[in-house]
Amino acid sequence: MNAIALEWERIEDPRVQGIYIYKINLDDVKENQNEYYDTVDNRFSTHYLDNNIKASSKYGYYFKTYSEKAESPKSNVTTIASLPPLESVSWIHSIESMPRSAKIIWRPHVNQKVKSYIIQRKTLEEDSWRDIATVEGRLNAEYIDKNLKDNFTYKYRIRALTFDNLLSNPSQEVKVVTKELPKEITRITASTDLPRRIEIKWEKSETPDFLVYRVYRSSAINGSYKMIIDTKNNSYVDIVEEDGKEYFYRVSVFDKDKLESVHSNHSALGKTLNKPSTPSMVEAKLIEGKVVLSWNNSDERVKSYSVQKRYKKSLIESSIEDFENIKGSQFIDSEIEAGKTYYYRVFSVDTNGIKSEPSIEIELRIEEKTIINSINSKEKIPAQKSYENTAEEKQDIIVPVQDFN
Repeated sequence: MNAIALEWERIEDPRVQGIYIYKINLDDVKENQNEYYDTVDNRFSTHYLDNNIKASSKYGYYFKTYSEKAESPKSNVTTIASLPPLESVSWIHSIESMPRSAKIIWRPHVNQKVKSYIIQRKTLEEDSWRDIATVEGRLNAEYIDKNLKDNFTYKYRIRALTFDNLLSNPSQEVKVVTKELPKEITRITASTDLPRRIEIKWEKSETPDFLVYRVYRSSAINGSYKMIIDTKNNSYVDIVEEDGKEYFYRVSVFDKDKLESVHSNHSALGKTLNKPSTPSMVEAKLIEGKVVLSWNNSDERVKSYSVQKRYKKSLIESSIEDFENIKGSQFIDSEIEAGKTYYYRVFSVDTNGIKSEPSIEIELRIEEKTIINSINSKEKIPAQKSYENTAEEKQDIIVPVQDFN
């Protein structure tokens, strides 16, 4: 296919110094303009190998001997044709719908000179074939192409290579379409009114070989989404230990080949229930040696109130007490001592146990017969500096010092 060997009888004439070889390409007239091809510079040589040969081509050779001063007439033309190219494998088959890969199988070549197979590939957009792999060994009959595009068409063919580097004709072409990604989830909803949790729901996947859903979460709609769970259910409850917290959610589908659907096109905004509104302090006063706090709140979610009391037990020790499940809008504290300062804050509490932000803090210093009432806040509540002397109200009586005996 790619070489022609020439042999002649030994030349006995001592005048001969060598042999001129002339070559004619009988299939290409243009190459015949210069028929001289090569020189054998030893009359004792009887062989010549021409490796510059094309398969399925016809060539003519003739010879002249030469001496120091003369050439012989040319010999008769010897005509010879090279063998046709080696045919490729007789059977090739492709396996389709594989995840991001393609499999090619073929029948091993019958010619024992074959040492390997060259795999060639092109796409529908490409005009030429590219060598992508070499499979060593005549009896090897399989190749798997990896890292391909999803739902994409590829074409393959094979050429056999012999030990003396003869390349066969291309095999028959086969087509492969890689597996399609699972269909993306387009309908997602997320709750906005549940206490410290967000419930996400989405449509069921119709993927035949469905494996699992993957839920992603982000603080911003175009932010960095992080996976929070894989689940086989089409709903998920995200526990969030914050009130009024917002998250964006996306959901993808995985099939059994671990191909993941597109999930960047559809997001759902979820939010935990807000805190109830904060109580507004109305009044803080001392009646019959008891602290009386009053407030109001118009939030219909509020079911009870909580009061936090803070004071110093000693120079280095403080105490905080919480009074829970107060149903009304008033709190009476009788556990007070003269000479101490108390701080009060009020919280609203809904049916879910969610507390509001604290009210402004009331500061009360308890003295023998008076209250110093100040509020460390931008909003001030007038302190109860004097009380009427009526038996019905039973308030502490402030008597001028000069009236004492």
